[in-house]
Amino acid sequence: MIARALAAFFTLLLAMPALAQAPDKSRQADAEELSAVVRVLAKSLPNARSAATLGQRREGSGVLVRDGYVATIGYLVIEAEAIEVTGANGKTVPATLAGYDHASGFGLLKLLAPLDAKPLPLAPSGAPAERQTAMIAAHGGGADGLEFALVQVVSRRPFSGGWEYLLDSAIFTYPPMMNWSGAALISGKGELLGLGSLVVADAAGASAGGGSPAPGNMFVPVDLLKPILADLIARGKSAGPVRPWIGMNTEEMRGRLFVTRVSPEGPADRAGIKSGDVIVAVANQEVDSLADFYRKLWARGAAGVEVPLRVLQGLETRELRVRSIDRNDYFRTKPSY
Repeated sequence: MIARALAAFFTLLLAMPALAQAPDKSRQADAEELSAVVRVLAKSLPNARSAATLGQRREGSGVLVRDGYVATIGYLVIEAEAIEVTGANGKTVPATLAGYDHASGFGLLKLLAPLDAKPLPLAPSGAPAERQTAMIAAHGGGADGLEFALVQVVSRRPFSGGWEYLLDSAIFTYPPMMNWSGAALISGKGELLGLGSLVVADAAGASAGGGSPAPGNMFVPVDLLKPILADLIARGKSAGPVRPWIGMNTEEMRGRLFVTRVSPEGPADRAGIKSGDVIVAVANQEVDSLADFYRKLWARGAAGVEVPLRVLQGLETRELRVRSIDRNDYFRTKPSY
């Protein structure tokens, strides 16, 4: 039961006084708060473009953040044909994808029937600080399918993902939890701090002491959800210009940006970019990191803008022009009829 899992968690917490900023010991564990953490199961469309990399059956967690709405990590539910959400009491209800935000990576689900759960409040801006202790709650193991872990926030720093993704201040925690997709990072005050996105090899980042890297998890902070939540509910996407997307995965290696994958029939593919190419410059401005590449790419304008790229293909340097698009237009959606 949730109550037993919570009791075990707080027993562990009290046994680890060395961890900084532990949750208030005087506060009673509230099972209602954790009822907001739900299981998310999605089946993608048969012709989903994302199936090659994400699979057709995707399972993770999500958090009830408004009555009738569950926030989760977007890659679980993109191009979904069917979505099910299961609450802490075992009740399963269908859901639809209400909104998706590529810039943050959040997906928002609309429940088609009520769950017996209380929305989890969102943490104040700027939380959490480094060295703060928090709890991860996720589905995939433990009592009633819920799994808990006590973790420490070991770093707040930028994160660059090879799929045209950049966060200015991601949350990194240690030790790692294996059921990270959409997992809830919860403060000692019972507030949602972020949603789980990845397991990483070096959660603490570069160390001046040169110690061994420690694995952990990366969470997307709810600071990125709060300003767009109303827009996701009302119109399915955030307001304002859409970033240009060219459909290319890139990796930093030996000071160069190597193309590791090109989305089939996407803008980069149509422009002639191939896996193994090296990205040298955007509009004659050389790039030396993923973050630098993305900032120069997005500075060209909104989705639809033409992006001049200098690319090294084998021993030949080529000047290519890529017509960007809105990423949401590339992925397929379930027909409304």
